[in-house]
Amino acid sequence: MQEAFVRAVARPYKVLAADSSEAWLRTVSLNIARTRFRRRHRRDVLMRRIPPRPEAIPGAGPEWLATMAAIRNLPAPQAEAIALHYLADLPIDEIARTLGAPVGTIKARLSRAWVALNAILTEQNEKDEERS
Repeated sequence: MQEAFVRAVARPYKVLAADSSEAWLRTVSLNIARTRFRRRHRRDVLMRRIPPRPEAIPGAGPEWLATMAAIRNLPAPQAEAIALHYLADLPIDEIARTLGAPVGTIKARLSRAWVALNAILTEQNEKDEERS
């Protein structure tokens, strides 16, 4: 919306020429959002072509990479909850609104995900110790 208001101030003649200034703002806002979505999608497609080296990712040590791999092995609802809560720092009630699920369901998903992650990472550590 802020970008739409900036454009309205920069081009007042367009706003005044519109039948409804409110509709003009909504249309401009929607077009801005669509443009940003398309650009982000194109960037993501291009970025997937060349995977980054793990050492090039800040803070991506072996433990971090193992945790991310373990999260990818979780069922999708649990992985979403973990990602939104611990990686995106969203509170549980916001996650519930975002995913359209009750707060109790999100808490259960987080709890089950922690148990599953613990099992996966413990098993992986035991395998690594046996190899050493």
